[in-house]
Amino acid sequence: MSLQQEIIARFKVKPEIDVEQERELRVNYLKLYLQRAGATGYLIAISGGLDSAVAAGLCKQATDELSSETGQPYVTLALFQPYAEQSDIAHSYEVADAFQLSLRTETNIEEAVDEISLEVEHSFKAIQKSRHISHATKGNIKARTRMVMQYAIAQELNLLVVGTDHASEAITGFFTKWGDGAVDLEPLQSLNKRQVYQLGALIGVPTSVMEKTPTAGLWDGQTDENELGIKYSDINNYLEGKAIDPVAQEKLEKQYLRSEHKRSPIPGI
Repeated sequence: MSLQQEIIARFKVKPEIDVEQERELRVNYLKLYLQRAGATGYLIAISGGLDSAVAAGLCKQATDELSSETGQPYVTLALFQPYAEQSDIAHSYEVADAFQLSLRTETNIEEAVDEISLEVEHSFKAIQKSRHISHATKGNIKARTRMVMQYAIAQELNLLVVGTDHASEAITGFFTKWGDGAVDLEPLQSLNKRQVYQLGALIGVPTSVMEKTPTAGLWDGQTDENELGIKYSDINNYLEGKAIDPVAQEKLEKQYLRSEHKRSPIPGI
């Protein structure tokens, strides 16, 4: 078995999907998981990008159906987490409006992130390593700070935290371990980015969000493809079992092997 075949089997990506079937499968999974967990709903942080929009739409369908079927009040809480002024925050609210997410709140992470960053830089002085933290490190602080806030809210309201990772991110380890990679469940997990687009089109993600350039928003001007040096089209094709440019395949497989620690549980002896 080739490495490509091993990866496809691991992430359970299909070469093509029946989009309506995938929607129904994921909504039913969300309903069942919520009932088994004894929670009252889902918390989804809506970034303004496609992945969180699709996850939010699926969660809202699941909690609406569950409320109707059981007579119990299940909810989906939309959370917005800008760092200072978020230039595309309007897209986050547009998603919430599109899916009629009336239960919503906002936590601005700027002060918390900046305080943590300053303390880290201060600690360097004690070991004669005075320096400013990098964009990447501060980006990871943002991811972890967002998750601290998400879990604080979720715990108080008996909600489950929903992740937005999918196979095209998992293969590259493009998430912060125990930051945005630490959630209660991931309803998009076995889809690639192309398939997430297909699902988004089906459930009614706003066009403005569908057309955005993918970015994790770690710093101004950051985009997924520029940071990875790999196009999503190549990643999607690879996960669907298709042949891609050998240079792109080598880079992708190296990234997969190098980022294995992000996908693995905490190791022990």
